[in-house]
Amino acid sequence: MKFAPIFQRASPACFCRGFALVTSSAVQCSRLSSMRRAALYSALAWACVSGAAMAEANTDTAREATEATSAAEATGADASKAAASEAGFWERPQMLGDMGGLRPWLGKYGVTFALTETSELLGNLRGGLARGVAYDGVTTATVQLDTEKAFGLPGGQFNVSALQIHGRNLSSDKLGTLNTASGIEADDTTRLWELWYQQSFLNKRVDVKIGQQSIDQEFISSTYSALVINTMFGWPALPSYDMPSGGPAYPLSALGVRVRGQITPSLTALAGVFDGDPLGNTPNNRSGTNFNLHNGTLFIGELQYAINQPADGDVAGAGSASRGGLPGTYKIGLWYNNGSFADPRYDNNGVSLASPASTGVAANHRGDYSFYAVADQMIWRPNPDEARSLGVFARVMGAPGDRNLVSLAANLGIVLKAPFAGRDNDSAGLALTYIKVGSHTCGIDQDNQAFSGGPYGVRTSETALEATYQYQVNPWWILQADAQYTFNAGAGQNPNDPTKPLRNTFVVGVRTNITF
Repeated sequence: MKFAPIFQRASPACFCRGFALVTSSAVQCSRLSSMRRAALYSALAWACVSGAAMAEANTDTAREATEATSAAEATGADASKAAASEAGFWERPQMLGDMGGLRPWLGKYGVTFALTETSELLGNLRGGLARGVAYDGVTTATVQLDTEKAFGLPGGQFNVSALQIHGRNLSSDKLGTLNTASGIEADDTTRLWELWYQQSFLNKRVDVKIGQQSIDQEFISSTYSALVINTMFGWPALPSYDMPSGGPAYPLSALGVRVRGQITPSLTALAGVFDGDPLGNTPNNRSGTNFNLHNGTLFIGELQYAINQPADGDVAGAGSASRGGLPGTYKIGLWYNNGSFADPRYDNNGVSLASPASTGVAANHRGDYSFYAVADQMIWRPNPDEARSLGVFARVMGAPGDRNLVSLAANLGIVLKAPFAGRDNDSAGLALTYIKVGSHTCGIDQDNQAFSGGPYGVRTSETALEATYQYQVNPWWILQADAQYTFNAGAGQNPNDPTKPLRNTFVVGVRTNITF
């Protein structure tokens, strides 16, 4: 979900001063835009040149090994597709099966097509802005092209995807919480999501992706937390609120380059450079075709360490059992945005923005950054040959409190796979997410309270607890029941009227996911 900027209540004079600030910032941005474009274009060129050099470095032996592996994979894939096409309506992996032969025909030319619909009905039973129910959903269409099958170029993949978002937004309409209820909530629209090309080198040990990308698909991600519905278990609260426009994450994306390299069998490094604001100068763009390169640059890097992973060709249980341990993945990373960020508390003279003596022009901070860590670890599995297992996840990140709404965010949860006999593909989860408001945001609330002399909500922190159960009806249809309770809703402030309290919320709902 993307979040609109949070504006302070102000007099007409304050809005005039704000306009002066925007005008000044625009002049500064125009002076720096050419430098930013040059930096990003240089990164694109570097990635392309480096990729070409690595491609030439591949030996004939590596090519032969890759071709042999690809042939074996193709044989296995063809067998799997044949079995899937013979399966009945309730056993096939997609509801539409092979689409009258269209899927296998496209597959011969390296083209795959995926279509999914995720819909949910969520209701707020208490607290928040109002009680009520809301439906929302998203249809995702993805087309991928394997360049080796299409025209003989090994290691290449082209991807284009689009979203059709529909329904109402329960979080903004009924809740008013910082921990928003659903990760698919967004403005109604039909938009381009991702458009990129990826090329692998050195026998798939290195790959480079160039184009319009949504970085939540690869960075700051947790495997176990993907089960949970609340937004903050997907793309976390800190980048959602602190990055411009919420960052290049669902339903947005940004132009950039991502390089991934396998340093050792267990250690992988990712690095990317992207446009700093996916909406940029056209915040009302709803089509996803805002290919912006004018609003700063986002740099992000991540190290991933995996333990006890199944070997190639092994099933998950047998592979990890043979290594004598339970599988896990650990990640550390950081991001930096070189744009300008307004101080939420002080003006350009160091006076509180709540003071009558303030200029109304916020002080600016150069750049913004965050450090983060993510862990996914299986902690119990009674039998390596069975699906039942218990896993935990944890994610924590921090950012400066003098320029951000959120200075600390954390997730913690536990997931039980195959909780009942005969339900190997079901999962149950219990998770907690926490948001700490930045020191200067908390400070401006205290200043407003002092200067107004009346009641005024001071934002501090917010916590949400979620319990969920995912039930697989058949291979292409999943149902999920969910319940969420938010403590100190709105972090202690009603977003519609900061002078009034906001009661804790209790949300229940059901989600369905269909793969066509």
